[in-house]
Amino acid sequence: MSSRTWPGLARFFASPLRASLSQRAPRLACPAARGARSESGQAARHDGPRPWLSCESPRVEALVQGDVEVSEEFVSEEEERLLVKDVEPTLRRLKYQFDHWDHAIHGYRETETRRWGEGNRATLARVLARAFPPGTEVMPLTHVLDLDAAGFIRPHVDSVKFCGSIIAGLSLLSASVMRFVHEQDPTIRVDVLLKPRSLYIIRGRVRYEFTHEILKDEESLFRGERVPRGRRVAVISRNVPEEEQLA
Repeated sequence: MSSRTWPGLARFFASPLRASLSQRAPRLACPAARGARSESGQAARHDGPRPWLSCESPRVEALVQGDVEVSEEFVSEEEERLLVKDVEPTLRRLKYQFDHWDHAIHGYRETETRRWGEGNRATLARVLARAFPPGTEVMPLTHVLDLDAAGFIRPHVDSVKFCGSIIAGLSLLSASVMRFVHEQDPTIRVDVLLKPRSLYIIRGRVRYEFTHEILKDEESLFRGERVPRGRRVAVISRNVPEEEQLA
């Protein structure tokens, strides 16, 4: 397998067209849930039929419906093993970075590649077919982000200058919690459980109006239950920014 070190998440975090890093929003009930209290006095939660999604109210769930999706067990354990095997030689030559230039990400190493084994090409073709409408121009290099067990990603919005309207990632090796917070109203918050081998897709309103982050191990809770963090490898595909398609 041939790959090269990715120029960094800096491209996605630094664009002047879009603020990439925001302060963590406090945990507050969304407007629709204010005043709704459980017997313990805590804000009531709405955890609907999607086992991977947790939010404060049906209104919030409706707000993000269709714009964030998770397909659990999208790949098998063997497919997961082969994907990691393909990128492991490159990743092993890299050191985990704990001092990202704008403090947006902590404890990571990354690469990008277009060369995969035949089986992995078939797996990634399934990802593209699931996440992107026919005819969508997808970025030719797949981004591989290896997050250490002690690593985490702070809230950010991927730059519209370097990323298109859809982000699709295979979350491998470890469970994690991805949090979405509305940029203009931080009381609107959604937590998504990413089990190993799951596929997540971000688009539309969630792509542009919400920050997303991966919680650090000590904060990794979903519906009040601990989600222990280990090493997490994400294999991420994005479509070409619209301005490039129009150029």
